[in-house]
Amino acid sequence: MIHPLACVHPGAKIDETAIIGPFVYIEDNVEIGAGTEVMANASVMWGSRIGRDCKIFPSAVVGAIPQDLKFKGEETLAIIGDRTVLRECATVHRGTASKGKTVVGNDCLIMAYCHVAHDCLLHDHIIMSNAVQLAGEVEVDDYAIIGGGSLVHQFTHIGAHIMLQGGTKVTKDVPPYAIAAREPMQYCGINSVGLNRRGFTREQIEAIQDTYRIIYSPLYNVSQAIEHAEQELPQSPERDLILDFVRKSTRGIVRGAMA
Repeated sequence: MIHPLACVHPGAKIDETAIIGPFVYIEDNVEIGAGTEVMANASVMWGSRIGRDCKIFPSAVVGAIPQDLKFKGEETLAIIGDRTVLRECATVHRGTASKGKTVVGNDCLIMAYCHVAHDCLLHDHIIMSNAVQLAGEVEVDDYAIIGGGSLVHQFTHIGAHIMLQGGTKVTKDVPPYAIAAREPMQYCGINSVGLNRRGFTREQIEAIQDTYRIIYSPLYNVSQAIEHAEQELPQSPERDLILDFVRKSTRGIVRGAMA
């Protein structure tokens, strides 16, 4: 299933059910899983690992060396999970010595002209709309949706089930279940539409709302808010995920709309 006009290094490991289109460029030390399709003019470079049933659209690039001046040619990876789609001209760079790999998880949709820089960690079911730019060592948790044209600062952490408005400049961590928007970026409530679509119950959504009422209360600083939430709210996975995220944030979380 390799087109005769493709340029494929003999050392690449390509499943016999994969489809490699014309003018595709594949380097040595590449692995491509069953059912994956790499379309015309895409490049899959040294150190790439692409899972099953992925679609790599024309002119996308996986595994190019990082745009980091500290990179000295070390052996690193760019890993794409199963059933993930990279649309036209999307780029996923290899890791550096910092983490050794850049990872895009399973069932992700990375739309046209997006960039995933070195050492990023993207979990599963993530949607990045057109032209989102992730700087190095960004982490994005499950089911996050990042609006088109957003710019994400290095070392930022984006939580699970969030919705980020298109064109947002992300310089602080965005905690789970939140909507972040405006300029400068602010917390604008919870992603209730997305949570409903994913089967969260009314009780779960109310637990999330109650937690954020305390987290963003003007009466408390962050440490006090965490303490009050633990004392005043019943334990739940949703409450605990939010508090753990806020507690571990090194950049600080996005400010509240009234801050």
